[in-house]
Amino acid sequence: LTRNTLNYLTLDPEHHSIRRRPRPLPSHHQLFLPASCPQSIVHLVNNSIAMLPMIHKSTMRLALQRAISTKSRHLSSAPAAATATSTINFPSYLLATPSTEITQFPSGLRVASETMLGANTATVGVWIDAGSRYETIHNNGAAHFLEHMAFKGTSKRTQYQLEVEIENMGGHLNAYTSREQTVYFAKVFKKDVPRAMDILADILLRSKLEPNAVNRERDVILREMKEVNKHNEELVLDHLHATAFQGSGLGRTILGPEQNIKSLTKGDLREYIDTHYLAPQMVIAGAGAVDHQELCDLADHYFGGLKTELNEKEKKSDAVCLDKGTFVGSDVRIHFKSDTMAHMSLAYEGASWTSEYAYPLMILQTLIGSFDRAAGKNVTSQLCYDVAVNELANSISTFNTCYKDTGLFGLYAVAEREKVHDLITCVATNLAQVVNTITEEDVERAKIALKATMLMGLDGNTNVCEDIGRQLLTYGRRLTPAEIFQRIEEMTVEDVRAAAYKVFHDKDHAMAAVGGIEGLPSYEWIRNNTY
Repeated sequence: LTRNTLNYLTLDPEHHSIRRRPRPLPSHHQLFLPASCPQSIVHLVNNSIAMLPMIHKSTMRLALQRAISTKSRHLSSAPAAATATSTINFPSYLLATPSTEITQFPSGLRVASETMLGANTATVGVWIDAGSRYETIHNNGAAHFLEHMAFKGTSKRTQYQLEVEIENMGGHLNAYTSREQTVYFAKVFKKDVPRAMDILADILLRSKLEPNAVNRERDVILREMKEVNKHNEELVLDHLHATAFQGSGLGRTILGPEQNIKSLTKGDLREYIDTHYLAPQMVIAGAGAVDHQELCDLADHYFGGLKTELNEKEKKSDAVCLDKGTFVGSDVRIHFKSDTMAHMSLAYEGASWTSEYAYPLMILQTLIGSFDRAAGKNVTSQLCYDVAVNELANSISTFNTCYKDTGLFGLYAVAEREKVHDLITCVATNLAQVVNTITEEDVERAKIALKATMLMGLDGNTNVCEDIGRQLLTYGRRLTPAEIFQRIEEMTVEDVRAAAYKVFHDKDHAMAAVGGIEGLPSYEWIRNNTY
């Protein structure tokens, strides 16, 4: 801990609260203490960290609340208690949201669940802090390969027995791999939760990985790669990551290169499991008709034997990659003369999950919005309006992708080859002016839309379970809908402008473009015309 906090924190004796001096951070970082607060606690605060990422500030608030309260508060309710003086009136449906119970075992394994009254089905799953960014050049594609192999038989069940058991339960078993996470989950009836946990542990920890099955699956993944490459948006975004984060794990594709798919062996896959499937890197999440204590007992029974850390030899192996995602201004252009359409993505370095700019950029993404010619003209932003009125693109959308230590904020567009130059000129002009053109009305409208999107994303057991698992891996805790609403509500037009300025003003960009792109301006032209 640094001892520089006195430069940033002051004690307000009238309101008995510890407040930050003016900084470019939202007010939810204020720490409110009652008049009866012991001086030892005040001294602790004055000698603690001044500038921490958002999640560590929340942890500090939680510790303080526990120190001065007569009863312990749950992690998910701590932020609400810490900002009790807020004037925001939450809707009743928001306050009635079920709480998320969290238990951490001595091994580091975390179990989190949200019980929904009246639910008859449940979603349970395992969220693993391991994805393609943690692979090396030699084993890139291993996480996705394992996702395929998990359903091909274990030491307890053959592939046929696994399929029949899930089908007879009326359940659904699925998995996916991203750049930072690997997820396996099951949707079942309430009575089948123990069997679902048994199956999840079985496919994760006891897959047979038979050489013949591995060889058969190579062809399946290669066919999948061909299908992915036919989807221009996925292809362009893969190229965008490759150029924006060149030389680091974030720049590698999830499927891996073709030569790796053809050469990965059972030993490589087993080494990846032993290296990354550690207790501290895993979260067991459940939502719906689940009992938290039962889920903890099942997790202890089936996952209690997980390793907690790597030995020195394993830390130095080729299976471990923990490099930082460093953004590089660059572009990649793949020109097809026969293609009448251009698919382009222009991006800037965004914010990490815990950055102070994370929420302002969410609002900015919503504010800029999207346009699709098939859906009609969109006038929610000047950029979309200009594109729609002048028919510069078939579609254009804004994306805001967060990672642990960085992010990508940008636009993806599809346009006719003759309109590429005009489209990029329009985009560059609007990005250069966005800092000065954002109004309070725009921000308020974007806040409402963002809140609606957030709530709609929590419809159903599976979505809630996904939210729990992802948040515990990214934030270390679950943010309640009320806290998210408050964070959104506290954002001001100045916050959003500051985020836009940080992302766009005089900053290098990354671009990937495929198709009929002969009219695409040079990198230098775009760089000089976006601020």
